[in-house]
Amino acid sequence: MHDGSEDNKAIVAQFFNALNHGDVAFIVDAYAAEGSVQTMGNTLISGVFSREQIAASAGGIFDVFPSGLLFTITGMVGEGDKVAVEATSKGDHISGQTYSNEYHFLFEFRAGKLIKLKEYMDTERVTDVLCGGQRPLNEAQ
Repeated sequence: MHDGSEDNKAIVAQFFNALNHGDVAFIVDAYAAEGSVQTMGNTLISGVFSREQIAASAGGIFDVFPSGLLFTITGMVGEGDKVAVEATSKGDHISGQTYSNEYHFLFEFRAGKLIKLKEYMDTERVTDVLCGGQRPLNEAQ
């Protein structure tokens, strides 16, 4: 039985290719109108972001990673409308530091469009490099 998971996995592979090449139009178009991404943790870049916010900020990756941030998929499992991805990243940050991280992404699709993307990663690396050591003021006590 064809449950769409192979199609969704193909979209995910194309999505990471678009991330690696700065194809903002593809990234934004992958989302449904009500789609969102949730970056987990308590960092300055954590939160839930709408398709409009993604469109406004997706190109900014090259502001902080002039040569881009390269994602590599290390594992992918798809079932029904969900695709789970293990991935790594590496790039040269404008601070002069090399940034790398390990991730787990959960993509949730509806009719071939991304409705929800959850991003889990090592938040300490996000804080140390991407946020220059700065933490949110509302950090849990």
